[in-house]
Amino acid sequence: MSKPKVGFYWCASCGGCEEAVVDLAEDLVEVTAAVEIVFWPCAMDFKRADVERLGDGEIAATFLNGAIRTEEQEEMARLLRRKSALLVAYGACAQLGGIPGLANGFSRETMMRFYFEDGPSTVNPERVRPAPETPAHGAALELPRLRRVVRSLDQVVPVDYALPGCPPTPKLTRQAIDALLSGTLPARGSVLAPDTALCDECPRRDSKPTDVAFREFRRPDRTRLEPGVCFLAQGVVCLGPGTRAGCEAPCVRGNMPCSGCFGPTSRVRDQGAKVLSSLSSNVEPRDEAGIDAVLAGIPDPVGTFYRYGLAKSLLRRRVDLPNEPE
Repeated sequence: MSKPKVGFYWCASCGGCEEAVVDLAEDLVEVTAAVEIVFWPCAMDFKRADVERLGDGEIAATFLNGAIRTEEQEEMARLLRRKSALLVAYGACAQLGGIPGLANGFSRETMMRFYFEDGPSTVNPERVRPAPETPAHGAALELPRLRRVVRSLDQVVPVDYALPGCPPTPKLTRQAIDALLSGTLPARGSVLAPDTALCDECPRRDSKPTDVAFREFRRPDRTRLEPGVCFLAQGVVCLGPGTRAGCEAPCVRGNMPCSGCFGPTSRVRDQGAKVLSSLSSNVEPRDEAGIDAVLAGIPDPVGTFYRYGLAKSLLRRRVDLPNEPE
């Protein structure tokens, strides 16, 4: 009996999701014994042509991590969608746009100028930029073009499941693979993690106050945080109340607040707006100057409340950016 074919692919992300697969450790041996990996270019010598030779739907499941930023990533997403019976958005970037999605706050021209010309660590006196086509030694080198906006995977192709996290935990990854092999996956469209808030599994939940009156917001990098005490009670922004559980709170256990990488529960439409609304309604001062003074403790609201989900939020992209062509 043939084994189910499985694929892994990496789009716009840091590579941590690929590490998460390797973090299955000894479980990886069992997984590879139960499936046939037919595409994993990060770890093995596979080419695009290997996928193109497969029949439509022949891959049982593809785990695709990373957001969609370039035309090549869009092409691969469409190809793998056609070849896969199930397509899993693996990790926060594929599910929500992730950290790459924060680029939607800037134009392409601004990003290219900063990263290749004006960045503080850039030395490029000739102001050379990567071009879609560059002549070299009688041939033309080609690079994929950047799309106008960063998109989550389901904004490009239909997605069957999402496995959240930055990165997904080995435990959830193994559970998803076991469910795939046993045919016990939930209804299509499900997020493969508990549909409760992180506060439900937070080791500090007993110290969470029922009423919070924020007189200031303190930055975690400039504050000596007290272990074991709810971050909100310490005046530190924590996205746990608006974030899906399932990660087992490794950041909180490491004395850092939740930054929201597991995305919202099914009852929250916009994770950033939900948390922002909750915190704002509990600011103690009622006069404009007092409110401004408290909110000044959050110097980067977009990066704080939409660190992983700007591309999938109601905002999606800064509204005053030029309408660049795709």
